Amino acid sequence: MSPLESASIGNANFFATRIGFGGAPAGLTNYLDPFSPVDVSQRYGVIQAIVRASEVGINYFDTAAAYGTGESEKIFGEGLAAAGIASKRDDIYVATKVSHNEENPRTSIERSLENLRLDVIDLVQVHGTTYTPEARDQTLRKGGTLDVLEQAREEGLIRHIGFTTEDQNPPVYEFIESGRFDVMQTCYNIVFQHTYEPTRPFGSIYEADKAGMGVVTMRALTASVFQRWMSAVRPEDDFDYSAALLQFVLSNKLIDVALVGMRTPEEVDKNVAVLNDLSGRVDLNDLHEKFV
Repeated sequence: MSPLESASIGNANFFATRIGFGGAPAGLTNYLDPFSPVDVSQRYGVIQAIVRASEVGINYFDTAAAYGTGESEKIFGEGLAAAGIASKRDDIYVATKVSHNEENPRTSIERSLENLRLDVIDLVQVHGTTYTPEARDQTLRKGGTLDVLEQAREEGLIRHIGFTTEDQNPPVYEFIESGRFDVMQTCYNIVFQHTYEPTRPFGSIYEADKAGMGVVTMRALTASVFQRWMSAVRPEDDFDYSAALLQFVLSNKLIDVALVGMRTPEEVDKNVAVLNDLSGRVDLNDLHEKFV
């Protein structure tokens, strides 16, 4: 099997497949409800999907302590173990997150290590959507979340530090400019393009790339916004736009990894087929050309 398309994760000295295994759906029956139960069949399906992802060469796995209150991490731990991924490994990149308002980030890291069945986590991200000034201060202050993560890195519990965001407000740029983060995970897709405006150019994706950070995206398939819109304007349209939506994100050369939630081995194979179909990529500069 040919190697999958990969990209360097910023300065992390690791080449990750450009499609990553997103963990939000793994621990949640209802993605919008962090306390929704996970049934046995769903759990088994995700574990098998993780095994299949490893078999076909996907090497970037992303989850969070908040997904199902740790359930997603536990499923990832079971899946990676089933795939034969040992604690000490250098060919798989595992990322998780600690809440930006977590009172005890160190405790959260230790719990994640246990859930994931790992001795070291490749990437721990400050988990946020919109960072208020208070959340920014909690992250950056002396003794704050970032200090705790840096101490854990010095002790060898984690390798790299990142943050997640769905916003473009000032704290995002402060985090990038601080030089203390290795990776930014942000929302980017054909509907939500606020992080990358090529006609200016402007956006946090540009700034993170210039800072040497890895750029990872979430919601490649628009979290069903595009699909609901198409259902509203074309109720008879049953076309599956998933591949086209994913190709849009992969067409952005500044995106290192596009995360996609996968619950079955069949979904893994489908997404890998999209990754391998280079003919589906578009030139974003041409796409955004004005007055044509």
